[in-house]
Amino acid sequence: MTEVVFRPATAADVASVVTLLADDRLGRKREQGELAGYSAAFDAMQAEGNNHLVVGTFGAEIVACYQITFISGLSLSAARRAQIEGVRVAAAHRRQRIGQALIHDAETRARAAGCTLLQFTTNKSRADAHRFYDRLGFTASHIGYKKSL
Repeated sequence: MTEVVFRPATAADVASVVTLLADDRLGRKREQGELAGYSAAFDAMQAEGNNHLVVGTFGAEIVACYQITFISGLSLSAARRAQIEGVRVAAAHRRQRIGQALIHDAETRARAAGCTLLQFTTNKSRADAHRFYDRLGFTASHIGYKKSL
C-alpha cells in the first residue's frame, strides 16, 4: 500500500471529513447536521489559530482525519498540551496501520508546537480503540466527564 499523506484540511475537505466522522456505529447517530453547520465550525477552527483539522490522503481519497488543538496551561509545570479529537480511519482502510501513522503525525505536530503531552478522550464502548491506544503507549490515566449544554 502507498503511504498515506497527512496534510491540513481545506474547506473543500469538510464534506469528506463529515462522512468519515459518521463512518462508525457511534458516528452514525451523532453526525446528522447540515453541511453548512460543519463548514461554519471549520471556519471558526481556522480563525482560532491553534485548532487544526488534519486529513490523511491515499491518492486523491481522504481516508483518515483528526482534529488537534494546542493548549497552553499552568498545570504540570506550565506544560503545553495537544488535544486530539475526531480520530477516524475509513472503514474500508482500517487494519492497514493508517491509525498508527495518524497518531505518529499528531505526535510530530504536537512536538513541533512545543507540546509535552498528547491527550484525548475516547468513548468507553470503543474497546478496540482502547487496545489500539494501549499498544501505542498511551495510558488510561484519567476519568473523563462530559455534560451537554
